[in-house]
Amino acid sequence: MLKYLRNKWMLAAGCLMAATTVASAESGATQKSIKDRGMLNCGVSSGVQTGMSTLDSDAKWSGFEVDFCRAVAAAVLGDPEKIKFVPLEIKTAFATLQSGGIDLLARTATHTFVRDIELNVEWPGVYLYDSQGFLAKKSLGVKSAKELDGASICVSAGSNYELNLADYFRKNGLKFKPVAANTRDQNEKNLAAGRCDVYANVLSALAGAVSKLGNPDDWVVLPELISMEPIGPVVRKDDSRFRDIVAWTLNGLIAAEELGITRANVDEMKASSTSPEVQRLLGVTGDFGVKLGLDNSWAYNAIKTVGNYGEMFERNLGDKSPIKLDRGLNNLWNNKGLMSSPLIR
Repeated sequence: MLKYLRNKWMLAAGCLMAATTVASAESGATQKSIKDRGMLNCGVSSGVQTGMSTLDSDAKWSGFEVDFCRAVAAAVLGDPEKIKFVPLEIKTAFATLQSGGIDLLARTATHTFVRDIELNVEWPGVYLYDSQGFLAKKSLGVKSAKELDGASICVSAGSNYELNLADYFRKNGLKFKPVAANTRDQNEKNLAAGRCDVYANVLSALAGAVSKLGNPDDWVVLPELISMEPIGPVVRKDDSRFRDIVAWTLNGLIAAEELGITRANVDEMKASSTSPEVQRLLGVTGDFGVKLGLDNSWAYNAIKTVGNYGEMFERNLGDKSPIKLDRGLNNLWNNKGLMSSPLIR
């Protein structure tokens, strides 16, 4: 099974490279295109993923991925509304980025070796540390993933989660039957309809599924976590300037949390803070925006739009959201987490 899935993924990656005309850009070309069209084209998940990207009945987008797109638009264009959201399944997401169909992929996409080396894309940072687990009905009576020998498992087609499953079951001498679907929404429907015994995905996705599957007490996430998934924004590898802009937009949001800057107090902090770090981040001193080819208010504009990293997480995925995902490793470095920003100096 492992060999089959790995070959399947390698073949898919090869087909993508062969079938796609890879956009070739000089450093700074992506930023110039965005400014010329007055619009950031940002790829997100399919619009039905609670917490990540949701398109409501009024055609309004919300979610963690959506907020990050808006932060980048605010940093580059000074206006978070100058943005086109492009909903993408994982099977087409990288090809769309490669071909120039989007400027930035902010969809949940795990950083892996094959994607990094073979697809001509790169991750400017990590904005979510997640882990793959299993969601099961309590009535199934399963207490551990090691009791899933022979189980049918819903999983996203074309994702690395298929490979993770194969690795885990092979390592533990177990067998399983994959029930692959193209979307998380379809996986959730398959699980609810009993077409699979359990659903395998990252914890944020499983928490989102529970929020939509009726009584949360009917479901249980099994204790085994079978992978660490570093998830972040993705850009084409041939434009280092735009890579820097996306990286430092993320770093700026994290630094804002470290420095106590919020969406509510950013104006006050910009006007009156005597902290050298705050003044540099908010463009009061230094020309850090200019060094990126942006206005010196780039970080101020991003923070004013979505708040700091912690606010963005809690609003979409944490206690202030329907998902209520524990922040865990996504806490700041000084609170037992992994989130930190390089120094802005």
